[in-house]
Amino acid sequence: MKKLAIFLIGVYRGLSFIFPLSCKFYPSCSQFAEQAFIQYSFFIALRKVIKRLVKCNWFSKGGVDFLN
Repeated sequence: MKKLAIFLIGVYRGLSFIFPLSCKFYPSCSQFAEQAFIQYSFFIALRKVIKRLVKCNWFSKGGVDFLN
């Protein structure tokens, strides 16, 4: 499952030239997700990624948000 998630993140990054997106956070959400899936088990990483994506909204200032 982790390898599939990391692969899908890579596909998403590969398609970013079609839909250029800018992220308010550093590291970007895709980098954060990739690090989470590498470092943690699948379900813990998924929980951290969902929490990060919920923080990424129009009302958020963004900033530095490292994987903790």
